[in-house]
Amino acid sequence: MAGPDPKQLRRLIDRFPQPPDDDRADDLLDGAYGRMAGEWYDRLYSLVDAYAGGDALREELLVHAEAVPAFRLSDGAAPLPERRRRLTEAAAELPEIAEVAVWYSDLRDLLEDDPDDLTLVERALHDFGYAVAHGLFLGVSAPETVVRRLRFAYRLVGVRIDDTASDGAERTTFTCPYRDLGAGRCGKRWLCHEKLDRVDDGYVTYLAERGIDYQRPRGCAGSEQCYSAVARESPERWWPKTLPAAVSES
Repeated sequence: MAGPDPKQLRRLIDRFPQPPDDDRADDLLDGAYGRMAGEWYDRLYSLVDAYAGGDALREELLVHAEAVPAFRLSDGAAPLPERRRRLTEAAAELPEIAEVAVWYSDLRDLLEDDPDDLTLVERALHDFGYAVAHGLFLGVSAPETVVRRLRFAYRLVGVRIDDTASDGAERTTFTCPYRDLGAGRCGKRWLCHEKLDRVDDGYVTYLAERGIDYQRPRGCAGSEQCYSAVARESPERWWPKTLPAAVSES
């Protein structure tokens, strides 16, 4: 499984609900819809073309999807009532607001891993990582402790830690010696990110069950470095990830 079917992905991209011609949506949502329909969508379209041609990885599409312009509905766990009211009003006036949230959910579902779609080898790598996580993260519950164990595991397999930071999450920037493994046959970074990183997905599953959000290695496109981040699972809510109906019901 190297990612979604390019034709299916293209059909979804072509169904993007364009904003209305006037400024009502941007006035209510601080310009988030306009930015999403502008440079963000144009870049997504280019990435899908590159993906279909074998020049971009699913990971690159997912990183871009996660960087969508957003309208925040909470500050951490604290709701922002005025902004929630504005989203509810915008959705009541403009059906495109809810439609683009559904579209964005479909995009994330298509790009993110579905365990049922893993090959036998990928499933074995995931399960291996999940089993290792029981020992690697035994007795730890804070992101600061988790990331120390994680960096130890990185170094153990030859990964060079280049930089660390704490900015709301524990972030690690590193250089992986396996990024070009099999590049001649499979494409640059394909074997590393689409196969070997299934072990990291086992870590993701284990930590998520314990309230820890591990964003496994990302950000390698156009760089020799990758990064990962560890944080508490965020209760933050934002559009388009949060459907307007969910805000109305809460």
